[in-house]
Order: sequence, then structure tokens, then C-alpha cells
Amino acid sequence: MDNWLPTLQTETPSEGYDLAVKLARMTIKKTQADAGIRDRLRPDYAENADSLIAVSAVVATHFATISAANGYWARS
Repeated sequence: MDNWLPTLQTETPSEGYDLAVKLARMTIKKTQADAGIRDRLRPDYAENADSLIAVSAVVATHFATISAANGYWARS
């Protein structure tokens, strides 16, 4: 397995948020490795408000972890 996540360190909160989104996306990719199935399921959740709210909660959890790992970007 390649090392696609060498660090949680980012320069800015914006980069941290982008990393949080990537973590959420990678979770789906690793959970459902079949791209065809993921593609087939996408319309089911792409227009489902509950699914979209749920993914925002996942991203928020990842962002909280990344923020803590970066000292909340309060560099001295």
C-alpha cells in the first residue's frame, strides 16, 4: 500500500480543510473499492440532503483532527 497520507501537517486551515475532504473521499474509496459500484451509487446520495449533511459531519470530524494536529495554526 502506498503512503498517500505522509502527514496531517498543513500550512493553512484552508489546506487542512482540503485534506479533511480528501480523507472523507479516501474512506469511501477504501470502503468500497469497486469504482463501478461507487459510480452507480453516487446518484442515490448526490441528491439526498441527509447524505450530504452526513458527509459534512465526517469532514468536520476530520478537520477537527487535522486542526489539532496543526496546533490550530497558532504558530509562534
